[in-house]
Amino acid sequence: MKKIVLAVLLAFSGYIGFAQYDPKALEILEAMSKKYKAIPAFEANFSYTLTNETDKINEEFKGKMTVKGDKFRLVLPEQEVINNGVTVWTYLPEAKEVNIDNADSNSDDVNPSKFYEMYKKGYKYLYLGEVTESGVPCDAVDLVPEKRDAQYFKIKMLIAKKDKSVQSFTMFDKTGNRYKYTITRFTPNAKIDDDYFLFDPKKYPGVEPIDLRN
Repeated sequence: MKKIVLAVLLAFSGYIGFAQYDPKALEILEAMSKKYKAIPAFEANFSYTLTNETDKINEEFKGKMTVKGDKFRLVLPEQEVINNGVTVWTYLPEAKEVNIDNADSNSDDVNPSKFYEMYKKGYKYLYLGEVTESGVPCDAVDLVPEKRDAQYFKIKMLIAKKDKSVQSFTMFDKTGNRYKYTITRFTPNAKIDDDYFLFDPKKYPGVEPIDLRN
């Protein structure tokens, strides 16, 4: 898992030189961003696959994310991440603990509440062409980080041609892992109380808090 595959590094080096600020890609990304910015809150169910051909990894599970402004709640099988824009709680059910930290808007991690505008800072973008996924005609766009030491060397987004919604996005890291998120259900304008983006210890008896804030 930890080995860096030579072929991946060579592909990465060549891709950095080729990536650019493609005006057609920008037009598609701007239309996609405008769509999601107009939605005050939403819920999305998704499937997640992790593949690595070299290490013979092929895992799949389902999750759910809820977004309202800068706030989000991400529910995965082995953890739950709650972020109210100031504090982030990472709840680990098996360990019976919750890690508490400051929310970091400058992190390289993909933020569910900002996925639709991550291209605006620190990325080059390239239009790849039209593809069809699950019967939906899409435009394929690659985002390539300007920093060579970024966590992911590219992110491929498939954006539906009809309504500019994100059909899926795949993140490629330097160890050969591919993380693909496919939206399976999307509920716009969901009515969500702000308290949903807070970790309430009373609802998690016996869970040990670990405060990582300075």
